[in-house]
Amino acid sequence: MSGWTENQLDRIGDAGELRITSRGDDGRLRRSRVIWVVREGDELYVRSVNGPGSSWYRGTRDHLTGHVSAGGVDADVVFEDADESLDDRIDAAYRAKYGAGSTAVERITSTGARSTTMRLVPDSG
Repeated sequence: MSGWTENQLDRIGDAGELRITSRGDDGRLRRSRVIWVVREGDELYVRSVNGPGSSWYRGTRDHLTGHVSAGGVDADVVFEDADESLDDRIDAAYRAKYGAGSTAVERITSTGARSTTMRLVPDSG
């Protein structure tokens, strides 16, 4: 089980955009960014459309914790690398939600973006 309630999964998963914020060395939240989020089963996933060089993505790698907001849900989270075996299913979720064939969807399902796939886990600590 992911730790998300069904209501949270629905609200975040249905949201067009997610506001993501990582934590700095001092534990405070950094500047937030707006990105896309998809739901696959009982899990929520994000990717960097610009691959691993994106500043927000690099920030999540520093401490692996942060905060997300979407669909009226605000939650502290842990960022976990996604299982690569799910990449095709996550690609399909992006295409279904954001429109197959668009340039942005082609970028978010590219090899570079796929390498940044993270699962969002509610932070219970």
